[in-house]
Amino acid sequence: MPKVLSYSEQRAREATLLLREVLRELPPVCADFFRAIEPTTRPLTRYAYACDLKLFFRFLADEVPRYADMAPSAWTADAIGTVTARDISMYLDFLTLYIKDDAEITNAELGKMRKLSTLRTFYKYLFKNSLIKADVSLLVDMPKRHEKSIIRLEIDEVARLLDLVESGEPFSEQQKRYNRHIRQRDLAILTLFLGTGIRVSELVGLDIGDLDFELGGFLVTRKGGNQAVLYFPDEVSEVLQDYIRERTQIEAKPGHENALFLSLQNRRISVRAVQVMVKKYATFAAPLKKHLSPHKLRSTFGTNLYHETGDIYVVADVLGHSDVNTTRRHYAAMSDDRRRLAARMVKLRDDPKPAQKASRQPKGPPDALAIEEAATGPERASAEDAPSGSDVAPIQEAGVNPGEVSPQSMPISSDDSE
Repeated sequence: MPKVLSYSEQRAREATLLLREVLRELPPVCADFFRAIEPTTRPLTRYAYACDLKLFFRFLADEVPRYADMAPSAWTADAIGTVTARDISMYLDFLTLYIKDDAEITNAELGKMRKLSTLRTFYKYLFKNSLIKADVSLLVDMPKRHEKSIIRLEIDEVARLLDLVESGEPFSEQQKRYNRHIRQRDLAILTLFLGTGIRVSELVGLDIGDLDFELGGFLVTRKGGNQAVLYFPDEVSEVLQDYIRERTQIEAKPGHENALFLSLQNRRISVRAVQVMVKKYATFAAPLKKHLSPHKLRSTFGTNLYHETGDIYVVADVLGHSDVNTTRRHYAAMSDDRRRLAARMVKLRDDPKPAQKASRQPKGPPDALAIEEAATGPERASAEDAPSGSDVAPIQEAGVNPGEVSPQSMPISSDDSE
């Protein structure tokens, strides 16, 4: 009997086969490149690199006159060395909008960043092995990523979302009959997102045997291929146990027997199916928040966890971010809110500020002491006053700009995003 592969093993196998197909359409030197990076990359990553390189060489053949209709086999290392930084810049501009199979494909900053990163990895290999004279990819600036505010559900929206799944109130009678077969599954999926912050790619890969209710957690294969245990609260545990009782009554299709979540065809549920399901319920639960996705539910969990703990390192560890700066970038706005709140909570004295206190004094004629001081001037300077000709200079004259801070480094991450 053949071995039943796990979801991650199946995905790796499929990616390996797809990579071999794409390699037939790439320059011969690319095969050496992929063999070189195999020990440090996953099959899915290498397949994504291959697709990016295929698009790059197709662009050169279609859009750059001197490479017009150049076949992949004609691209030697010397030919690749003639590509200029301007060509790569034109490629990034091309990525903004292009046509593929009669469909419009667009790339925002994140898509361009990933594709330029692929080129930099490829050119680094070529330059390191003396196959090209210069790495021109480094001359092209990485597109600037414009941060977007975190879209997340509020507490009442979370409750409304879960209640909606259980009741099915907004749906028609026909939809309710359809949802009755998948209600417990959908509730378990949404509860897992909101209660653990799991990625959608990790969720669809869960097997029944990954759950341990005595431990109160489950084994998950992270984005980089590493495995970790995530723990769930009692509320999530109860929903999962209800679903497991239902799941054990379903006969899955061959090869999908171990899958935790199944489609209506009794196969392992796909990422796309989960995305459609989340959008279906979110449309009614939070109509003003457009484009809600599994990742937004993950962000909701991360936000709640950060509010409760205030510890960015705990949030990074639970969400599976390899670099805490990725987490800090996403939740920087909340950190700023906490600092502002702290500033408002600290009081130095109960009395109002002297300036405010003085402004409330009734205006009238000066008293005798004020007249005397005005006539004679102050007899002695305060010990804190700087004397004339002092070495103390204004901040601007010392070459320091008030309020200037050193920039923070901001590495690039994805995720399914993130």
